[in-house]
Amino acid sequence: MIRKTIAGLTLLTLSVAAWGQGQQYQLRVDGLACAYCAYGIEKAFMNTEGVEHVDIDFEQGLVIVDTGPDTRFDEKQLEAITRDAGFTLRSWKRVDAP
Repeated sequence: MIRKTIAGLTLLTLSVAAWGQGQQYQLRVDGLACAYCAYGIEKAFMNTEGVEHVDIDFEQGLVIVDTGPDTRFDEKQLEAITRDAGFTLRSWKRVDAP
């Protein structure tokens, strides 16, 4: 009986943790040449509701955006934020946040 209860609580805890995860968006962006450029797009995303963290990978030309569990973006939204920051969105993909 105790083992079943512990197993049930463990599954419930894992389910809640997975449900509460946000999303990660990996954007391939043209124009990331320097830290000043990166600051501009980082600031644009950080000023967007639901965005929790932004990383820039200069080597791969990626902007990595982590969101909260209730935030989802579509291509039009990502393209608008990127364009308004002065960059061109080439491609993107959404993955579960680590």
